[in-house]
Amino acid sequence: MPLAEERDLTAGSSARPARGGDETRAPSPLNLPNIITLGRLVLAVFLFWLIDRTNHWLSACIVFVIAAATDAIDGYIARRYGMVTKIGRIFDPFVDKVIIGGAFLFLAVVPGSGVNAWMVMAVIGREMFVTSLRSVLESEGKDFSATMSGKIKMVVQCLAVAGVLLFLEYASGFGPEDAQTLARLALARDILLWSCVAVTLYSGYVYIIRAMKLFRIG
Repeated sequence: MPLAEERDLTAGSSARPARGGDETRAPSPLNLPNIITLGRLVLAVFLFWLIDRTNHWLSACIVFVIAAATDAIDGYIARRYGMVTKIGRIFDPFVDKVIIGGAFLFLAVVPGSGVNAWMVMAVIGREMFVTSLRSVLESEGKDFSATMSGKIKMVVQCLAVAGVLLFLEYASGFGPEDAQTLARLALARDILLWSCVAVTLYSGYVYIIRAMKLFRIG
């Protein structure tokens, strides 16, 4: 699921002058990529409902994976076929943050998920802060597009959410005799979560250093 910073915000423009002095028609806001993004928002609401209902962990994991996959698809279609729109550049990263932040938020109240409140704050806080930096810098005409750390962060976050959902699915069927197996699965879950937090914070640090350099240049 590549997030806001996983988008090349400079790729494609909504309208370009055609030969002969006429202008090409701007892509409609209600195009295929934006419809896919809207569908991803619907999937996010369904995902949160499944998590809140509990005992639907495998279904929740499948919905989350589908939502993550459609994120890559709509971005590819928009760039490949010149369907990049202003509303899409705003709506798409917003939906990405709703899915990731919302998933962590809902999982934090599930007993045995391993997700703590401070982990949720680390994930959501980082996204809000980097988005604010991007808004200020790009309003000044500076390039604050994706870095590799941001892309890796997104992948690790998706793995962490999927890992927690799968852990909850399989842990629900274990009995006292499976205590050792459950402990190993819990350790794997915790490794994913701690890796997610570490990569998230490191990615935020990378963006902060980059923003400070750009502010000095300005």
